[in-house]
Amino acid sequence: MPTVHHRSRHPLVIVLSGPSGVGKDATIARIKEIGVKFHYVVTATTREERPGEVDGVDYYFLKRADFLKKIEREDFLEYAEVYGNFYGVPKKEARQALQKGQDVIIKVDVQGATTLKKKIPDAVFIFLLTPSLEDLLARIKARNADSEVAVSARMSKAEYELKCLPLFDYCVVNNNNDLERTAEAVAGIIKTEKHRVKPRVVNI
Repeated sequence: MPTVHHRSRHPLVIVLSGPSGVGKDATIARIKEIGVKFHYVVTATTREERPGEVDGVDYYFLKRADFLKKIEREDFLEYAEVYGNFYGVPKKEARQALQKGQDVIIKVDVQGATTLKKKIPDAVFIFLLTPSLEDLLARIKARNADSEVAVSARMSKAEYELKCLPLFDYCVVNNNNDLERTAEAVAGIIKTEKHRVKPRVVNI
């Protein structure tokens, strides 16, 4: 019988992505509630704070000038301008969590995931989607956060984003009224990745 050598556990970087309105925030909140341990990297943005959001918890809400200074200092692991606002993933926060041995979850749009795929190819890339585009449209409208023009733009972008699915390692369908199953699916992926013979090693 071959000798089994002990491997030190390498922390994972999980990149959760998908179209706007698919339920990324709710999924991350639920997998935390069911006991999955991870560090969530809060995204920085220049968009306006929405009712109920908390600075430093939901996003780091920055002035455009401050965000641009951070770009110059290369403070972001990835950043992009989306619908007229900037979004960026703080590099230092992700790096420090990994150094502590913590798994890291990064939430980005598909454009951001494409960039991260080039920078950290050994991360775990999960695409979250709805059962149909009609379902996605209903969710976006239910938020009452966008004009008709903005809703149309989000749907057009979603159609393009679905074509990027082959770039991801896994896809999870977030069915209506079944967030529990969605969270369990993502948690299951993380658990499975812990048992790889050749563990993913991510350096940031």
